[in-house]
Amino acid sequence: MTIVEVVPYDSNWPNLFEAEAKLLSKALGNNCIAIHHIGSTSIPGLSAKPILDILPVVKDIVKVDKATKAMIALGYEVKGEAGMAFRRFFQKGNPSRTHNIHLYEKEDPEISRYLNFRDWMRAHPEDALAYATLKVKLAKEFPHDIFHYCSGKDAFVASIDAKDGYDGWRMVQALTDREWALAHKLRKDILTNSFKGKDHIHFIFYKNADVIGYAHLQLYSENEALLRFIAIDKPYRNLGFGSQFLKLCERWLRQQGFSKLLVHVPQNMQKFYHNHGYLNDNVKKDPSNIHIKFI
Repeated sequence: MTIVEVVPYDSNWPNLFEAEAKLLSKALGNNCIAIHHIGSTSIPGLSAKPILDILPVVKDIVKVDKATKAMIALGYEVKGEAGMAFRRFFQKGNPSRTHNIHLYEKEDPEISRYLNFRDWMRAHPEDALAYATLKVKLAKEFPHDIFHYCSGKDAFVASIDAKDGYDGWRMVQALTDREWALAHKLRKDILTNSFKGKDHIHFIFYKNADVIGYAHLQLYSENEALLRFIAIDKPYRNLGFGSQFLKLCERWLRQQGFSKLLVHVPQNMQKFYHNHGYLNDNVKKDPSNIHIKFI
């Protein structure tokens, strides 16, 4: 059983990062552009779980999949995206974890989110102290429950995102209470157990620190997926976020090897889908109003 443990800052953490970064650079080869120390162990004086969080930046995220043997040789487990779209995630340490590797492609906004958070906390010791106090409290409250430990930090981390200059999007699989609350609000129905499982993906779309969109994808065999639902919260509509969210879903599916996306087009969404290539002479249509776009 994993124990959630928060310990005082260790001045050797930067040295451990430098040593690991050299190994990672060799494993990732020419695809690697930079390697950053992130997370609580990168903030001097901050109490943290004794696990190094490291963010390598690469030219092509898909090519990382070809480096898995080299990562395994370093002792890492391959974790795929682990809930974060367009990420490659690796973990080292069994039974006690020692390293988390968050790999992103250059210009992915998640990179600046991690770095802005780190730099803000380094420059604002009062926020760092508040964060450390919160983490110690949560670790005592949830010593065997990493989900609730992380969920307990969500509001605080969002408050830092809102003031540290981060200006980007995120697409993640729904996990926290705040994320599922928006999903239920937009759907106006109950997400039943039939919509759970590895063939159902529930994506949440963020703009900066705000949860603003939800999409439900069902994955079929033969490279085909169905977009069951996509919506942006009312205050953020007609600002281009719906188009961005749909394009990101298409991009994610392409990276997973899918080539066709089916969508059900209700009357009030015809203009939206027409603008994105789902309603034209080159798109198949059947009587149930299902449209297919080759992505």
